[in-house]
Amino acid sequence: MNTLLTIAAKEVRDGLRNRWVVATTLLMAALALTLSFLGAAPTGTVGVGRVEVTIVSLSSLTIFLLPLIALLLSFDAVVGEIDRGTMTLLLSYPVARWQVLIGKFLGHAAIIAFATVLGYGAAGVALAMSGSEIGPESWRAFAAMIGSSVLLGAAFTAMGYLASTLVRDRGTAAGIAVAIWLVLVLLYDMALLGLLVADGGKTVNAGLLNGLLLANPADAFRLFNLTGFKSVSQFAGTAGLAAQVQVSASVLLAVLAGWVAAPLALAAVLFSRRQI
Repeated sequence: MNTLLTIAAKEVRDGLRNRWVVATTLLMAALALTLSFLGAAPTGTVGVGRVEVTIVSLSSLTIFLLPLIALLLSFDAVVGEIDRGTMTLLLSYPVARWQVLIGKFLGHAAIIAFATVLGYGAAGVALAMSGSEIGPESWRAFAAMIGSSVLLGAAFTAMGYLASTLVRDRGTAAGIAVAIWLVLVLLYDMALLGLLVADGGKTVNAGLLNGLLLANPADAFRLFNLTGFKSVSQFAGTAGLAAQVQVSASVLLAVLAGWVAAPLALAAVLFSRRQI
């Protein structure tokens, strides 16, 4: 355990030196504060909750931004160190390869978690200081959004590690990382919508639709935050979707956790067999 924490701490220090932690935190905080103020501006006239509108806005931001940040942070975690020769030096110490991989992952996941919690937490503080009456259910939904955002970032970080162990040069790893983001964040839902329109309800039933949605961590995150809490689903316009998608919040969180564990485990297996 001490070995994992030591390696993780090294990655966090490297992130601080490379300004990754500061830049990511400031970016998340700036965008979160902007959405919390501008997105909640009309709430007083239309009768919706400030926190609920902020959750909907931040969920959309998270799906597009956080996976990209996670992949950019992790795509060269293995192949980059091999190219620089530092991986050979690291493995010369009495440390297992899986410990190196998991330790580095924990460090990068900690950077994503710190930036997300601090950035989105700033928006929560701004909402609390706005003077609006905010109920405990709204705060639970907001806390769940932050926690699931950290989990989503960890999932795409794990996929970045998988890409980094699959190839032998940084350029190819970067291409795979961009492809992962394009497919899972942009193209997947477009293809799913096209399938539903073309099918016309003949083949794709509710069960198959649930499975297709759970096959994408971004969709699992979206469903958890926009349908998991009744107050949010009403303002997000997804109350009807919540009635159709019969997947509990615990299952959605388990799916996100699975998207962290599966790519990371596969990356560990590939790294253990790799010639360096």
